[in-house]
Amino acid sequence: MTDAALTIPAALARAARDFGGNEAIADGPVRLSYAQLLAEVRTVARFYLANAVQPGDRIAVWAPNTHHWVLAALGAHYAGATLVPINTRYTAHEALDILRRTHAKVLVVAGPFLGVDRLTQLRAVAGDGLPDLGVIVQIPVEPGPAADGAVAWTDLAATAQAVPVEAADSRAAAVGPDDVSDILFTSGTTGRSKGVMSAHRQVIGVATAWAACGELSPADRYLVINPFFHSFGYKAGIVACLVSGATIVPQSVFDVGRAIELVSAEKITVLPGPPTIYQTILDHPARDSFDLSTLRFAVTGAAVVPVALVERMQAELNFSIVLTAYGLTEAVVATMCRADDPPETIARTSGRASAGFEVRIAPDGEILLRGPNVMLGYLDDPDATAAAVDADGWLHTGDVGVLDAQGYLTITDRLKDMYICGGFNVYPAEVEQALARLDGVAESVVIGVPDDRLGEVGKAFVLRRPGATITADDVLAHARERLANYKVPRYVEFRDDVPRNATGKALKRVLREESHG
Repeated sequence: MTDAALTIPAALARAARDFGGNEAIADGPVRLSYAQLLAEVRTVARFYLANAVQPGDRIAVWAPNTHHWVLAALGAHYAGATLVPINTRYTAHEALDILRRTHAKVLVVAGPFLGVDRLTQLRAVAGDGLPDLGVIVQIPVEPGPAADGAVAWTDLAATAQAVPVEAADSRAAAVGPDDVSDILFTSGTTGRSKGVMSAHRQVIGVATAWAACGELSPADRYLVINPFFHSFGYKAGIVACLVSGATIVPQSVFDVGRAIELVSAEKITVLPGPPTIYQTILDHPARDSFDLSTLRFAVTGAAVVPVALVERMQAELNFSIVLTAYGLTEAVVATMCRADDPPETIARTSGRASAGFEVRIAPDGEILLRGPNVMLGYLDDPDATAAAVDADGWLHTGDVGVLDAQGYLTITDRLKDMYICGGFNVYPAEVEQALARLDGVAESVVIGVPDDRLGEVGKAFVLRRPGATITADDVLAHARERLANYKVPRYVEFRDDVPRNATGKALKRVLREESHG
């Protein structure tokens, strides 16, 4: 194998050797050791080879978090192909766009799931518009046969028999650290999605650094709620387990009650996610009926993290390590807190540089990143790549922040999320942090909306905690006590939830469109 630390197939082979008997995947009744995982991945890779997949071909996976996703993805890498995860929330039109742009040769897609038949919808909009797509594999997420023209997941092994194991191993051994491992499409929070290309060495690098910060080991059992199609679920989830020997416990659809059951039944130790996940667990009426004492490590971010929430996570959920982190698809994870940081640092900052990154702040406040794990570039878009990564190698993130004397990064906001009220810059994250300290507020999302006199003023979307009876007057009075007048929202709207992307981050773009519409 190529350098054991720098390609995903090599990392899998090493995991099978070093952690062979340890449970790699626990997905309901499906239990695979690391040795069995390697054998199953080889079978999937042989199926791809039997369907004429060549090195560098693109294999798309459009499915929820199950063991099938892990096998399909690692099998793609083992066959020397490039993985293209597709967001399960995407419509057929959005998925079609990605399949066309990547010229995908294989699509692995979930069968009917939660009332959505993705393949039928895709075929309805695609017509004959997918000339590169040679084979479709359908995952039986719910019982039922594969669609006409699709290969059932259960039939992969029969086709794989045509290709010897040695051929798959040879293909895996030929994968190089600088080969493109995956193309992840940006979440679309700021416009049309772009295909972010990463190399194998970069995926291994960020996953290894993430696992080191969390002190992951073969004793850990990791409940992966973050979607596998997102870099957090895939790289800081699947691959982080691969390099550390931890067990992957996927959850296909987030449900707080089911998550609590899984923590108890599977003795979960690692549970990352956005702040709202921990808040809903803490507030769940059945929480005390389950044994959650095995929890030890949480990583959060993607939203304002109140100090009080960190303290409750440590006191009531027994987490010994709670970290915040900062990353984006183009860099995965760039900064992280460390295990010995105090709650105030964890809540106030997103940690300091990790995974070989340098961090600096541009004169306009934008966060710039440089290091070995900055993306290779955007797929077929040299202009956008040049605009994002300058001639000196600095990635322009579009986020605004400050660094303290110890190198800890505090995110103040997206450049476009900042609004100007009466000539003063307002960063919504600061307002959201203040509102988080009002008893009864589970979460708040603040945006700027047009105002004839001041240009823009703040509007706060507030999610109450269960049983809370706070009013708009309470929210505004609280804000006036803690913020300069121009930062105080002029409008308050209570909601049960807000639009979110796959990682749980509020889609402020959607809220702005609704408010401006």
